[in-house]
Amino acid sequence: MANSPQQHTCFEVDLDNGVAHLQLSRPEAKNSMIPEFWSELPAAVNELSDSGEVRALVISSTGRHFTAGMDLSVFTQPDSLFSGGSESSEAPEFGRVRAETRNLAMTLQESFSCLEKARMPVLAAVQGGCVGGGVDMVCAADMRYCTADAFFCIQEINIALTADLGTLQRLPRIIPDGLARELAYTGRRLTADEAKAAGLVNQVYPDQDAMLEGVLGVAREIAARSPLAIWGSKEMLNYTRDHSVADGLNYVATWQSGMFHPDDMAEVFAARSEGRDPVFQNLLPIRRTL
Repeated sequence: MANSPQQHTCFEVDLDNGVAHLQLSRPEAKNSMIPEFWSELPAAVNELSDSGEVRALVISSTGRHFTAGMDLSVFTQPDSLFSGGSESSEAPEFGRVRAETRNLAMTLQESFSCLEKARMPVLAAVQGGCVGGGVDMVCAADMRYCTADAFFCIQEINIALTADLGTLQRLPRIIPDGLARELAYTGRRLTADEAKAAGLVNQVYPDQDAMLEGVLGVAREIAARSPLAIWGSKEMLNYTRDHSVADGLNYVATWQSGMFHPDDMAEVFAARSEGRDPVFQNLLPIRRTL
């Protein structure tokens, strides 16, 4: 097993045979999302996606709870989320302050949107409480799994806020709209059994060990498939969610005209005839800077 070369305050990251495992690693603080979290998560996910080596990503946590959500320090020290800032001693004009508030919200949103944009599927494994920002995060994953003691809570309404990092946009596309509204308006806890019945999670496991074994097993199944075909499937599913059937059919036809080549398919048939597992090339790495 190879460890990620990056050192993180909030995470531990492992990579094993194409399956990356990112674990929230602040159990003593209920894995609350401190200022470092918001830059470390997208940096880690983008690095894994860009490498071309990762074919599935599992996000799990440590301790009793998955996450308590956004840490109070993010509200009290918003400047800590940015490395820059004005050096002027002049008080900023009100409109500019509000524009920067919008910019802050969009920066935080991107910390979870990167899960959708990643070239590999993202599987979230939840134990205990998944609160506030935790719901925003797992809603951006491809699939969700949880333990029997797990619960989900749109905590923002309980502290007089409107959730603004993705829950209200993604959750109604995963579970029935009426249930999503009930959770958003009341801030009540959604239990594991309710989450399974509503389609928020794919499977409920008796405990965390069983969950990680099961979820990593699903990730390994994904990693055994053509990473190009998997990427295309994720791209199409995400696109179709927000477009008509006709738009989706048009897009997949265009995608296939450029991305489909018979090499991976030929490898599948050759492997079957030879009684072995198929072997696929990794995706090419992405270079974000020249």
